Amino acid sequence: IINKLNIVILLIGMLSLFSFNVSNKTSAKSMEETDYKAKGIKQKPKHLILGEYKAICYSGFRSGQHPDRGDGAVNPSYEEVLEDLRILSDSLGFKLIRVYDSGENSELILRVIEENNIDIKVMLGIWLNAELSAHLTCSWLTEPIPEKELAKNKEINLLEIEKGIKLAKKYDHIIVAVNVGNEALVEWNDHMVNTDTIIAYVKSVQKAIEQDVTVADNYDWWANHGAELAKVVDFVSIHIYPVWEGRGIEEAMPYSIENIKKVKDFIPDTPIVITEAGWATIASEFGERASEANQLRYYKELMSLAKEMNITTFWFEAFDEDWKGNPDNPLGAEKHWGLYNVDRTPKEVVKFIKDNK
Repeated sequence: IINKLNIVILLIGMLSLFSFNVSNKTSAKSMEETDYKAKGIKQKPKHLILGEYKAICYSGFRSGQHPDRGDGAVNPSYEEVLEDLRILSDSLGFKLIRVYDSGENSELILRVIEENNIDIKVMLGIWLNAELSAHLTCSWLTEPIPEKELAKNKEINLLEIEKGIKLAKKYDHIIVAVNVGNEALVEWNDHMVNTDTIIAYVKSVQKAIEQDVTVADNYDWWANHGAELAKVVDFVSIHIYPVWEGRGIEEAMPYSIENIKKVKDFIPDTPIVITEAGWATIASEFGERASEANQLRYYKELMSLAKEMNITTFWFEAFDEDWKGNPDNPLGAEKHWGLYNVDRTPKEVVKFIKDNK
């Protein structure tokens, strides 16, 4: 009986040891795979914009304010913009922001930076309106955009390009890069522009200014269709949103790495900048996946990756903007991506950023 008992104990021990080794090997393999993917996306320090890995997207529209939606814009005041920029620069230590157009609000932001000697540089946007009707692929376009409207948009886009060039020249000591078009290439959006047209726009801007020129769009578009455009831009600008694609916080970083690697594998020779990545804190679309705790975790992990991989990363976004999305749904995701609430009260992530600036 004793011999049999010893054999059983020995077998149990061997089984436990085998299970432990398998578990360790699986864990190690998983870590190796993650490390391999990370190594596959690592860039040189010179590919960082101004040597900065952390940056932020900023619009600044508060409650009751909004861009022009057909009846004129309601823009933030000089004092409100100054307050925001002080928060981003002095409190949080951001030295690089992204704005989305070359309109009145963006010009005010540049003026406030200059007149108050704020230590912030800017990636300027040139907003492009629809030149193609994406009514067959965009879920919220219920009918074709009229040809007359598309032709008018073309004229508006050319004027916007002129404004962007003028601002880039006037504020060349503040503007470090110019982005032509934001998510205007993906077929699911409502302001689609032909790729060849955007290539022509990029070339015309490059001829006129000294700063780098790029185009910002979803990572998947770049990874599947971006080869020709990548030959023209000075760096590729991608957007990654694991939470929009159904991923929980545990999957967020592995999936983000896959997104970046997918672009890097398809376009290996052009530097990459992440011009949008973030996590909503409230979202009827995401349920419990949207939270301040998950936003904090994703921010920590993403910025750690950005630092290690030499990828300038613009967090989306500085402040909640309640004008966005469906006005009848205050809990919609579009309204709740900020580090701060729309009333400028801080979320959980702010303390971490302040402690580590």
